[in-house]
Amino acid sequence: MANIYKEGLNFRQRLAYSVGHVLNDLTASMWFSYLIIYLHQVKNFDNNLSGDLVMIGQVSDAIFTPFVGYESDRVKGLWKMGKRKTWHFIGTICVVCSFPFLFVDCITCSNAPDYAQFIYFVPFVVIFQFGWASVQISHLSLIPDLTPDEGQRVGLNGMRYAFTVLSNMAVYGIAWVLLAVNTSNTSGPDNMLSAADTNKFRVLVLIVVGIGIFFSLIFYAGVKEHERVDDEMQSNSHINNSDALDSIERSFIKHQIMTWKCWLKEHQFYQIAVIYMCTRLYVNLSQVYLPMYLTETLKIDKESIAIIPLIVYVSGFLTSLFMRLINKLAGRKFTYFMGILIGISASVWFYFIPQGSKQVYGAAVLLGAGGSTLLVTSLAMTSDLISMNTESGAFVYGAMSFTDKLSNGVAVVLIQQFHPCT
Repeated sequence: MANIYKEGLNFRQRLAYSVGHVLNDLTASMWFSYLIIYLHQVKNFDNNLSGDLVMIGQVSDAIFTPFVGYESDRVKGLWKMGKRKTWHFIGTICVVCSFPFLFVDCITCSNAPDYAQFIYFVPFVVIFQFGWASVQISHLSLIPDLTPDEGQRVGLNGMRYAFTVLSNMAVYGIAWVLLAVNTSNTSGPDNMLSAADTNKFRVLVLIVVGIGIFFSLIFYAGVKEHERVDDEMQSNSHINNSDALDSIERSFIKHQIMTWKCWLKEHQFYQIAVIYMCTRLYVNLSQVYLPMYLTETLKIDKESIAIIPLIVYVSGFLTSLFMRLINKLAGRKFTYFMGILIGISASVWFYFIPQGSKQVYGAAVLLGAGGSTLLVTSLAMTSDLISMNTESGAFVYGAMSFTDKLSNGVAVVLIQQFHPCT
């Protein structure tokens, strides 16, 4: 086992690992990009209830995330799958059995008041978020378990994010095709979202879930989860990546067992949590409100809610391919700083774009590049923080995601309350 751990992963194993989060990526893309605009412009849902539904989802995710992280570290796996893959499988079942109902008319209550439909959707949201958190944390926690090499960890994060981008591109590409059906070439009411598009979103969610199931099966077949290497091997291991030491000044180099209480005493734990939270706020909020910005502010036809986000993620995908090299040459801190500058530039550009202008395409390219740089680098920083302490890696990822989910939920509710989109 130790020899396998030292030798690292071959390409087939890395590829199988990288597709293990595709179901989450596909459903998250629809959750963030299309749920608000679907509720607003297709279902004519109340502004506040739309925000509350997203808030419940994010808070549920925030609560479930550290719980799953703690249990994933503590509980042994079932069916000889390993503890990480067991939680991944449980989460996958929950996502598949709940998410499609969010984009399907309320069964037997499609004409009921908004508050009644809200109550109907809440259980599906909670189950979906539990499943999503289970898949996310178990998948992230596999990285330190699979390899001790910092370069391979960055590579896994890069490949993982590349498939995140490809998943988003798939969602937007399919949405583009579906929304283009029976759409005229001239501007008018027919080119704006309405209740007539309900069936298109239903077809989209079923295709998305089907694709996610397929790639999850590849993950289960191609990734073998090993038990942790023994403590003696870990204590004799050295951190070969000097950039990781420079970026995150660890208070310990030789391995020591870290419990969740130990992590709470590490100041770098909180620093990385803030970095990850801010990164996710930038990436997720831009994803949530970009479709609304396109249709409500720029007054662009409904196909734009697929085309422009697609450009964002093509840009992000191309950027992610160079992340390992850039991190190696420039270091974590400088790479992250460059991501901040690119992200700010994109935001300023979006603010000054006139109605109907094609400048939005250029701003979308910057948005994708900035978001990709920030996300891959922040995840690499988190892996550096965990280093050889894989016995509590899931807790660390869970805590990072807790700040991410809660902050995003609060932000959406505040925006819906004080600056509604309709």
